[in-house]
Amino acid sequence: MGFRWYGEGNDTVTLDQVRQVPGVETIVWSLHHKQAGEVWEEAEIAAAMATITELTDEHRARGITRTFDAEVVESVNVHEAIKLGKDVLGLSRDEAIASYRTTIERLGRAGVKVVCYNFMPVFDWLRTDMFHPLPDGSTALFYEKAVVDTLTPESLIASMELDQGGLTIPGWEPERLASFTELKEAYAGVTREDMYANYAYFLDAVIPVCEASGVKLGVHPDDPAFDIFGWPRVVSRKEDLARVLSLNDSPHHGLTLCLGSFSSNPESDAVDAVRTFMDRIHFSHVRNIKHLGNGDFTEVAHRACEGSVDTVGIMKAYAEAGYEGYIRPDHGRHLWDENTTNRPRPGYGLYDRALGIQYLLGVWDACHHGR
Repeated sequence: MGFRWYGEGNDTVTLDQVRQVPGVETIVWSLHHKQAGEVWEEAEIAAAMATITELTDEHRARGITRTFDAEVVESVNVHEAIKLGKDVLGLSRDEAIASYRTTIERLGRAGVKVVCYNFMPVFDWLRTDMFHPLPDGSTALFYEKAVVDTLTPESLIASMELDQGGLTIPGWEPERLASFTELKEAYAGVTREDMYANYAYFLDAVIPVCEASGVKLGVHPDDPAFDIFGWPRVVSRKEDLARVLSLNDSPHHGLTLCLGSFSSNPESDAVDAVRTFMDRIHFSHVRNIKHLGNGDFTEVAHRACEGSVDTVGIMKAYAEAGYEGYIRPDHGRHLWDENTTNRPRPGYGLYDRALGIQYLLGVWDACHHGR
């Protein structure tokens, strides 16, 4: 069980708080100041991992012995030149791939086992309201189709910048947004087949390094799992996942199966996806959303009956298969003081993720111990 953490000074949640959440073993981390295409330096990697895995003298003085591992990185972002197969944002595809290979090698030497990434064009993910009110008084991420249908990408960027509250939101970094005009022009006319061809080129270049370094790559499904603004998304539906996996048959090429993102398409069956792709799931995000009709959906509590995703069936499928990969609760609602004085990064507060972990582990224990 993992917990995504954005680092000291960049997260409203502290490691000491996470330490008190039963069952968490892995801190899912990244070097969030690094831009796509930049090489991660060995000293930066070592420092970040030491913060996660080591205890201070002050901890020991208080009798604290519980530690974490830092075996999962989310994410090492793929440069747009790789997705496009051509020069963009000052880099060629091969230059960007060379940087990616070097970063994977260094992460493997440091002890990282799984790297999450995505292959979405331009924007990593999309919501229209970061703090949408729910009937119980909590707030959550919300997607309203009618709003997206009337927005331009430029107006969406402006609204997202207002919602960040001083915390950089992955996928919506200022550096990326500043280059939007160039990206928009570069993606003109790019097809799904173009994206798959460029994806295969990337995998052929990177997977041998993953195999040599002991690092498994897990691609995150598109979020939401359908095309937006006319840009082709190629990791959305079950058929897309199967095709992506067929691009390279190495066991080091697999999925970060985010069941919330995957289920944003109401035609998708999360439990079926888990059972179908079990052997290639290196990392999984388990969360719940509720479809509201007209293409709208909201994120809700992890409990299965709260939404449209069968989180019980998902955990049962993992338990029955004896899954040994990594998992985390993913987004949670914003609860209690997170709605007032301690507003977190959208979706990444403490309390609902802690509650979600207990729910998911409860289902796991009930199913796994009965095998």
